[in-house]
Amino acid sequence: MKRATQKDVAVLARVSQAAVSMVLSGGDVSSVSADTLVRIRQAVRDLDYVPNRSAQALKTNRTMTVACIVPDITNPFYPSLLRGVQTILEAENYDVISINTDGLRDREQHFLEWLRQGRVDGVIGVFWTVRAPEFAPLIEAGLPIVRIESAKKTGGSLAIDDIYVDGRSAAHDVTRYLVEKGHRQIGMIAGHGGPESVRVEGYKTALQAAGLDAQIVVDDVFTEEGGFRAALALLDGVLRPTAIFAANDLMAIGAMQAIRERGLSIPHDIAVVGFDDISASKLVSPPLTTVAQFQSGIGMKAAEILMERLSGRKTGAGTVLEMPFRLIERGSA
Repeated sequence: MKRATQKDVAVLARVSQAAVSMVLSGGDVSSVSADTLVRIRQAVRDLDYVPNRSAQALKTNRTMTVACIVPDITNPFYPSLLRGVQTILEAENYDVISINTDGLRDREQHFLEWLRQGRVDGVIGVFWTVRAPEFAPLIEAGLPIVRIESAKKTGGSLAIDDIYVDGRSAAHDVTRYLVEKGHRQIGMIAGHGGPESVRVEGYKTALQAAGLDAQIVVDDVFTEEGGFRAALALLDGVLRPTAIFAANDLMAIGAMQAIRERGLSIPHDIAVVGFDDISASKLVSPPLTTVAQFQSGIGMKAAEILMERLSGRKTGAGTVLEMPFRLIERGSA
């Protein structure tokens, strides 16, 4: 069976081949009407058109591929974010590859070097260790970068676009919520690195405002196992907390296991609050009170910003966009 070409797509969609090429190459489609876009994409589906990526790369000097770099692909927060990225980029005929770094500096630096080799057209990533100046060689090579951050950003001269949820403010609001519910012994557990510092800072600031002392245990990892270990350390301490704030939902779920192992009930003996609102948070018993960051929406917005860079609609210095968070009250607190 003959393989469909861009010319076949143009004929079926009743548009010029130039319009088809523009749409399928991921170029600036601002001049293409919505009706034309619909007809082209429907023709692609009807003809089962598969672009020749090798030929496209030679012609356009583009790979039609974007890298999405995350610290832990096993954490349910990140697949939801990745799905948001894919929703936007696949509609623009870009493939998305995911890369796991474990949040380690040597792996993040390794992939920065890998990205410089022309393997992708752009990068969306959560980076725990590398800082803005280290991206300069990628920017100079024409590679657009969108970072997803856990702390407030102010922008800079480099063309790096930042999206962030204010983790400090969110942690402050969670801690104040527990104080307002009458808790005076509020412990916090976190994993090392990444969003740890800003979430711990928000927790401490809220406790200081209430005249309360902090109880913090930091484990090596942001996992259920790390949460279990850290919660046991709090429970076996001199002053057992009446509430535990976990820096992510996986650690909160681990903390709930530790609380039950000690024969205590949730929330009667100890309240538990997490952070991220992963899908499992509403399925545990009792359902977990947590902070929603709307990660799919973050992924979609990151991809939209990246496409603006790739199409040339956005140029110049980096931009900063704050995304919302919301405390989701459930039965664990």
